[in-house]
Amino acid sequence: MNQPISRTQHGFTDYSYIPTVAAAPELVGFTEEKTATTLCRVLAGNILLTSLFTRAEWGLVRVIPFKAHLAADAVVGAFAASAPWLFGFAENKRARNTFLVIGAFGLMAGLLSRPEEMPEVGATSAPAKQ
Repeated sequence: MNQPISRTQHGFTDYSYIPTVAAAPELVGFTEEKTATTLCRVLAGNILLTSLFTRAEWGLVRVIPFKAHLAADAVVGAFAASAPWLFGFAENKRARNTFLVIGAFGLMAGLLSRPEEMPEVGATSAPAKQ
């Protein structure tokens, strides 16, 4: 499968995706749907934590392997897409459609990013010359 998204690009999208998901209830207009609003905040917080702890250029603590981060993105994406039915707000068109988009985006980010781990600190890509 062609995976056009680099690790660096993935990090940029994560850090722009987080505030968008957190603000979605206000931006799209479903703040009256308390469960969906809370779930947006929880998803944004989850994405922020996994991003901060991912072993990548944009990670702060760098303990989670990038491949695990990608797997989490796919799982969270599938969860978000099913959330309107799991949590009973599928009748709210704005909330439901927002979660379908959030889910699709998470699935695409997880599946279309190249699973290349960041080199260890001090590692080189070429053997040292003598």
